[in-house]
Order: sequence, then structure tokens, then C-alpha cells
Amino acid sequence: MTASATHFSFQSTWQTRTVLRRAVIVSLSFVLAYLLRFDFAIPATERRLFYIGLSITVVAKMAVCFARGLEAERIWPHQSFAELAGMLTSNALASVVSGLLIFGVLGWNFPRSVYFLDLMVCIIISGGTRFATRLRREIPAARRTGKRPLLIYGSGVAGIALVREIRHNPKLGYHVLGFLDDDPAKKGARLAGLPVLGAGNDAGRIVRNFERRGLKVAEIVVAMPSATGRQIREAVVKGSASGLPCRIVPGLGELISGHLPLGSRREISVTDLLGRDAVELDMQAVRQAIFGRIVLVTGAAGSIGSELCHQLAQFGPSLLIALDQAESPLFLLAAELRKKYPSLNLVTEVGDIRDACHLEQVVGGYQVNSIFHAAAYKHVPLMERQICEAVRNNVMGTWNLAQAAWRAGVSNFLLISTDKAVNPTSVMGLTKRVAELILTAHRTSGPGGADTKFVSVRFGNVLVSNGSVVPIFEKQIAAGGPVTVTHPDMRRYFMTIQEAVQLVLQAGTMGRGSEIFMLDMGTPVKIVDLARNMISLAGFTPGEDIEIVFTGARPGEKIVEELSLAEENTVATAHSKIRVFKGRQLTFSEMNDWIADLQQVLSTRNSGEIVQHLLAIVPEYRPTEIITPIATERFGKGPSSVRPRIVPSLKAAR
Repeated sequence: MTASATHFSFQSTWQTRTVLRRAVIVSLSFVLAYLLRFDFAIPATERRLFYIGLSITVVAKMAVCFARGLEAERIWPHQSFAELAGMLTSNALASVVSGLLIFGVLGWNFPRSVYFLDLMVCIIISGGTRFATRLRREIPAARRTGKRPLLIYGSGVAGIALVREIRHNPKLGYHVLGFLDDDPAKKGARLAGLPVLGAGNDAGRIVRNFERRGLKVAEIVVAMPSATGRQIREAVVKGSASGLPCRIVPGLGELISGHLPLGSRREISVTDLLGRDAVELDMQAVRQAIFGRIVLVTGAAGSIGSELCHQLAQFGPSLLIALDQAESPLFLLAAELRKKYPSLNLVTEVGDIRDACHLEQVVGGYQVNSIFHAAAYKHVPLMERQICEAVRNNVMGTWNLAQAAWRAGVSNFLLISTDKAVNPTSVMGLTKRVAELILTAHRTSGPGGADTKFVSVRFGNVLVSNGSVVPIFEKQIAAGGPVTVTHPDMRRYFMTIQEAVQLVLQAGTMGRGSEIFMLDMGTPVKIVDLARNMISLAGFTPGEDIEIVFTGARPGEKIVEELSLAEENTVATAHSKIRVFKGRQLTFSEMNDWIADLQQVLSTRNSGEIVQHLLAIVPEYRPTEIITPIATERFGKGPSSVRPRIVPSLKAAR
């Protein structure tokens, strides 16, 4: 049966039932009116008039019913005063028409009081059936305890309408316990059968009272669509003080106009913040590259690393090794993966990429096929003050892992880099650029003759990653502001964490060795515009409800990030949104000598000397602060002790 045939059948069935229901009501009303007129004992002399009048009444009233339409009969559970008025008008009109016809046929012989009684009884039965139908639907729903008990903040029209909707629609899974309202005159009153329990400031006490009675309130819903933004904000703050999440019911006018109510706490879609469409990548090649292989992810408990593990698990590796130095996050990640992917063969390794011996054991012992290197120190301002640790982790850790992969004959090695490696102004960006150069230097065959494809993936800031600007802004907005932005002209490239990981996986299948891949990320987003968008998407007005404060650029930060060096050649790939950059490279011998000298410099822990040594292979580095004073402050050595230690073969690189 086609959809149109099904719809026609449904319409026919509904109309037939409506006609029969209306005919029964009309007939029953006339019969009761006649019985009332004659004290439930119709004389034999009146029976002829009774049957003629009944026939005329049924025909006339059904004709009026058809003329006015049957739609109202279809929506009894949703009847309001407007529909009640329409019902009264229809009954009155039908009674007038039938009365005129009866009078025209029977004249003054017909008992005149029946006209009035018939109208009254018909109205009572019609209204009563509607009321009974609605009562039958609402009362059982009201008595049924929902899965999520809640309180409604606001006992006005919107709050009462919300109660009725929850009662009418049990599938929502909610059970309303009562109202909160700041109007003292309403305290103790009962509306829609529910008590006004107290004001917003009493929310915590009320919630605890319910808990003592064995009822755990799930959330508070603010139903105050006519309130001002500040009033709703205050209501959200009061409700949140109870420790429960607060959500807001928008008014119909706001929904129609497309605006969210002030104070809305809905989740912000990251695609709202990108300023471009999310990039979809082809995962079929990734599946072929991962299925049945042994894969190692470093920094597995971090934002990128954990997402990598989740996506890799979908492609059926024979063994997934998650390595991280953070014990507790690694334990939680393993629990999530084992729950979501019961058949996944997973091994967790607590380890540090600065431990070369441990890396050799892991990579060689498990006979790893592919490595995704996500472990790194990434916070720019922090690394400006921790130069030695940044280099030991981001540079020496990458060298250790690359060496282990090279010696073990790993097929693919992929480094997660950053746009901050381009013309770096920060220590973090400088170390990531050196890490890229380390990989390009490993383009010769390993000791066993096996070729390892070393590639890097460079992308911008990842939305909602740990420590990124989005979760910071979210917390500041939730706290009522202000939202802090470093500089009004600060711009960054952004991508979702799903895009970032998909890019990593896709690049792993495309790399031939020594490439740096980059996603086409559109134009950079101004951080202040991102802040304004997040404030607006959260339902507040920037500058009014939530202030934006500029704090000044931090050490190592660029105003605008770049994606490639001037001397790097951009080459298109098979994917329209992915390009590959080919820049300056070092030989393995040059890099090996430079690393040996770096280890000696690191032993001094002199920040100035360390940075001068990195400058030998990254001459484009332009720090925002002079490093020498930092070295003097931290290690008590003056400028005269800062001497660049440069491998002779690399002097030309400067």
C-alpha cells in the first residue's frame, strides 16, 4: 500500500468515527431532552412528534457539523478555550437550524422547552466527552513517575504549559515535582496540581529535602520566556547553586525569530565556531592501512591521542598500544576503549618518550607496524619558562622514538605537528619545527634495510581539546564572565578534533616519506569573534551580559599564525582539501651530529645556549622575549656564558 493510500485510509477511518460519534451525541441529546421534558415517561401522544423531531434534529445538526468541518473533533486532547467557544457556537447554530426546521414541519404542536433542553444537553455531552478524553490522557501521565524528576523555575503560563506537555507526552521521560518562583505571593499555592515549593534561593534546600525523601532531582528547567536577560541569568545562577544543571525553555516568539533565550545553556556545536564547513575525509584507505596491523600511539591519553585511539579501534588493528606517562588518564582511556570495543586487542604502556631504552623495548618487542606520535608539551606560555623540558620532550623524545622506529623497521611513522612550527616565535613552535626536521632526516633505509615512511601533519588549533581556548571560554561564560582575550587582532586557524584525527589517519596512507601535510583550513578566525560567537550561542549578549576583556599577548604568541614557510613548495594531493609542503631538509649525518651536541648542551640546562643551538637549524625563529635574561634569572649565568654550540657542517644553515 502506498503512502497516499495509507493516508487516505486513515482519513476515511477518522472521518467515519467522527461522524458516528457526532451522530450518537446529537441523538442522545435529543432523547434526553425529550425525557427530561416528560419526566422520563414520554406519553403515547407525543411519540410521533418525538420520532419526527429526532429525525430532523439528526439530519440538520449533522449537516451543520459537515458545513463547519470535522477538524475540531480530531484534536480533543489539545482543546483550549478557543476550541470550547467554537464548540458552543456550533451547537447553538445547529440547534437554531434544527429548531427552525422542526417548527416549520410540526409548528406549535412540538413542545417548545425541548429546543432549550436539547441545546443544553448537547453542550454538556459534547464538552463532557472532550473533558473526559483529556482527563483520561493526562491523569495517568501525571501519576506516572518519570525517569528524570525535575523542578520548573517559573510558575507562569510557560511553566504550566510545560507541565501539561510533560503530562501529555510520557515518552519525554520526565516527572515534575513542583515549581520554583520568586514571587512571594505564590509560595504554597498549587498550580496545575503542583505546589510552588519556594523561591530560587531555596533551590538547594528543596533539592536536599527531596533527596531525604528518596527523590533525586535530575535538573531544573527555567520557564520564564518573558523575563529579561539579566533576570534569566539570575535564575540560572540561583538554580545552578543547588548543584543541578539548569536548562531554559525558549518562548515561541524566540524560536520563530531564530533567537535563543538569554542564558541558554545548550551545547555549542563546534561547526558553529569553525567559520567553514567541516571537512570530510575518505576513510576507506585508512581502514586498509590499519586493519590487522600493530599500531602504537604516543600521548594516547591526551586530546588528540585519545581520539586517535578511538578512531583507530574502529578499523580493526591486530594490536593497539597506547603509551602515555599520565597513569590515571591512560587507565580511564583503556576502560573506555574496552567498553566500547570489546573485541579490541589493547595494550597500555606507562612510559616517557624521553626514555630511549623503554621505547626500544616497546617498538621492537611488539613488532610495531605504524606509529602515531602525539606526545608533546604544547602550552605556549608554559614552555617559554620551561625551555629545557620542552626541548627534552618535544625534540629528544621525537628523536628517541624515530630512532627506535628506524632501527625496528616500522613501516609508517607520523608526527603530529602544529602551525606554530612555521616561522616560530615560541619555544613550543621551535621544538615542533625541529621535530619535523628530525623526521625529514630519517629518509634513508634503516639498519635492516627496511624503509620507514616518516611524515608530519601540521594543523591549527583543535577546538575543545584540553587547555584550548574553547573550554576556557565555556567556563568563563558559565561563571558569568568576563571572557578574556589576549589581543583584539589575534587570529588562529581552527579545526575539530575529528577533522584533526582524520587528517592524521589520511596522511598516514598518502605519505611517501619526508612530507609535511596540511589541511585546507580556510581563513583564520579572530579570537575575539570566536568569543563573541560563543557568548551569543550560549544565549548572552556580548558586552552587556558577558564582558570581553583584553589581557595582552602572552610570551611566544603570534598575532596571526601561518601555515607554511616562504621557501616551502605547496604540492596538491589526491584530496582537494589536503596539500603537502616540501621545505629545507637535513641529512641524517648532520642531524645525528647536531643531536649529539644538543645532549651536551641540555646537560648544562642553560636556556640561552639551548636556544642558540636550536637556531642553528631553525634560523627563522624570532622569539618574542630575549632568552638570555631568562637564563641569567634561572641559572645565575650572565650573557658572557651564553655561547652558541653549532655543529660545523650546519653553519651554512644559519
